[in-house]
Parts: sequence; C-alpha cells; structure tokens
Amino acid sequence: MERIPIYKIGDNLLVSLQIDLQDQDALDLQDDLSSRIVATGAHGVVIDISALELVDSFIGRMLSTIAAVSRVLDARTVVVGMRPAVAITLVELGLSLPGVETALDVERGLALIGANDGGRETDVRVLGTTADE
Repeated sequence: MERIPIYKIGDNLLVSLQIDLQDQDALDLQDDLSSRIVATGAHGVVIDISALELVDSFIGRMLSTIAAVSRVLDARTVVVGMRPAVAITLVELGLSLPGVETALDVERGLALIGANDGGRETDVRVLGTTADE
C-alpha cells in the first residue's frame, strides 16, 4: 500500500487520513511522521481524521503514541475533524488520548498550534518517503 502523504505547512506538518487505516498503515504513518518531525524541525502536527468512519482501540492508541513521540521531539499534536461517532467510540473504549489536543477543523488546528505566518505566503509541500527532504 502507498504511504500516507505528509504535508509541510510553514513549521508544521499536516496529515489527512482519507482511508480507514489498517494496523500496518498506522505503524508506517507513526514511523514516517516521527522521521519528518526530525527532518523538518516541525513544531506542530495536525492530523485530520474527518474522513474516518470508525476507529478502534489500536488506532486510538496510535494517535496517543504519535502525540507522545511528537512531544518528545518538541512538536504539538492536534487531531482535527473528529466525527461525533468516533468521539463516542473512543470514550466507550476508555481511550482518553492523553497529550492529544483536538480542534473542529484544519484551520482551527493550525491556529491552535500557532501556525500564524505573519501575513507571509505559506509554503505548502508534500513530503514523500525519500531521505532528501
């Protein structure tokens, strides 16, 4: 399966999950994202889950782990676009997602992590999986 794209927006990274993740996809994303945080010096990570219909305990733990790894690497994590059914499922599973901040949408998530570009044009790039970035 193809890797999930990671977009660089200023000093932040954006991941938009457009497919329901299999366990291996989630593990690959966790590895790719931590590598990109180090490679780019990102200060924030926004994970858009608005396309996800369902989450299970593994995906919930993966989001929590990404937030913990990001914190260790000096980046904040904000999960955006959580559907009410997903939120209810996470609560029913007993997953509180410590260290994961939430916002309603990408714009509010970027604002939460301080992605203010001071009026400058923002450079948006898609980061692949090669080491030359």
